[in-house]
Amino acid sequence: MECQQCHERPATVHLTQVVNGQKTEVHVCEQCAKEKGYMNYGEENFTLNDLLSGLFHSEGSSPFTGQTMKPYQQATKLKCPTCGLAYQEFARIGKFGCGDCYQTFDDRINPILRRVHSGNTRHDGKIPKREGGNLHLRKEIDEYKVKLKTLIEQEEFEEAAKCRDKIRSLENQLHQGEDGEN
Repeated sequence: MECQQCHERPATVHLTQVVNGQKTEVHVCEQCAKEKGYMNYGEENFTLNDLLSGLFHSEGSSPFTGQTMKPYQQATKLKCPTCGLAYQEFARIGKFGCGDCYQTFDDRINPILRRVHSGNTRHDGKIPKREGGNLHLRKEIDEYKVKLKTLIEQEEFEEAAKCRDKIRSLENQLHQGEDGEN
């Protein structure tokens, strides 16, 4: 595939952007990419930190449309009360200053996490089957409790009763397992 800009060299830089369901693709050679600002990192390596901090930037121009994006007005004023880290500085470096930054910047971070993690903002992790002990049962009980609440709200009482019975069964297994460990 040849460069869409100069039509002389092969395209080695391929950029894809999806906005409101519309996909835009740009295929350019490395030289044209540098000239257009698609590659503004010069001779430095592009790090994972650069990628992650790029997700938090709300200002700059889009390489696809050339339009300048508007910065968050409040983001420049937002600071963590504990460490004093400003959101603008967090967006630049891509690292939090302390544990309280998570709560302070929560409304800015959640949309990004949803985008990066397919809509999920909570990480439950995995529990090894051999080492997890009763954690698997507790997690399953919690899932059934959420399901039970939903079924009751939807007035599906027969399914809710089955779900309640399953919770009781799992709780009995849990208590038997705890008694056996003592």
